[in-house]
Amino acid sequence: MTAAMLPGAEGPWFIAEDQALDFINTLAMAEKSPHDFWQSDDDVRQWLQHVGLQVNAMAKPGELLAQARQLRALIRQLVEAKKHGRELSLDELNGWLAQAQSHLRLVVDEQGSLQMQRVYLLDTPQQALAPVAEQAAALLANGQFDYIRQCEHPDCTLWFYDKTKAHRRRWCSMALCGNRAKVARFRAKSN
Repeated sequence: MTAAMLPGAEGPWFIAEDQALDFINTLAMAEKSPHDFWQSDDDVRQWLQHVGLQVNAMAKPGELLAQARQLRALIRQLVEAKKHGRELSLDELNGWLAQAQSHLRLVVDEQGSLQMQRVYLLDTPQQALAPVAEQAAALLANGQFDYIRQCEHPDCTLWFYDKTKAHRRRWCSMALCGNRAKVARFRAKSN
């Protein structure tokens, strides 16, 4: 598997097989220290656009970034709690879900077929991020947590949903951590 990246960037990667997990993976380890791929509102806007969400103009600079980081920390906390069988505190996530304002629209696709499409109001940072909160809620409610894993590389914090046929995926990506593990094993055998 190769890392699907935003054009012209070294990340964030879209390798988790789940939008909510890709969202939390925007904070990753690089050179044994945390690296936040989001340094500005524009970074968050690019991420949201990459997953198909258009963001309208925000009133206060830095507000989208701050809200995205807050939601990311919350989703990470909830995923870790669910994975380790701890009780989930859902009030804060439910607050995010309450921000979602959407409606259905009937559209004609490229093949001429009618399709239902959900359209969101995206005027505030909370509204812009509410669809991500919905993805996180769907993951927590319906995800098979036996297959939701954190990368086994000791220096990696990325999460993924193992959708492989055998469910034996161990690494966030073979191109990232899987290759590093192979090189480390080879060097250990050579010594």
